[in-house]
Amino acid sequence: QVQLVESGGGLVQTGGSLRLSCAASGRTFSNYAYAWFRQAPRKEREFVAGISWSGGSTDYEDTVKGRFTISRDNAKNTVYLQMNSLQPEDTAVYYCAAGRRSYSDDYTTNLESDYDVWGQGTQVTVSS
Repeated sequence: QVQLVESGGGLVQTGGSLRLSCAASGRTFSNYAYAWFRQAPRKEREFVAGISWSGGSTDYEDTVKGRFTISRDNAKNTVYLQMNSLQPEDTAVYYCAAGRRSYSDDYTTNLESDYDVWGQGTQVTVSS
């Protein structure tokens, strides 16, 4: 299975942008759907965005639609989360997750239980 390492987090002012990267090791990167989740202090972890194994299907949590974009580069074994117009409420630890899929399962889900590999997380802090 793959192993995931996130990077790209940091401190940014309100309205700024960051791009998170999730580098996956292993030779089966393309057999996985990927997602980003986040966990703010004293809150439950929540789904942010997901992308199917082919990249043909994406999904977003309502508050990030139009601001965040998830993408994948199978040649680089990397998943990205471009975050624009960041707000203080986006402050959280962001986790990359992967779930193995068969060829016919070209979909994305927002359920944590559908992802069985997780990264260590990267902190995103948006100052007001």
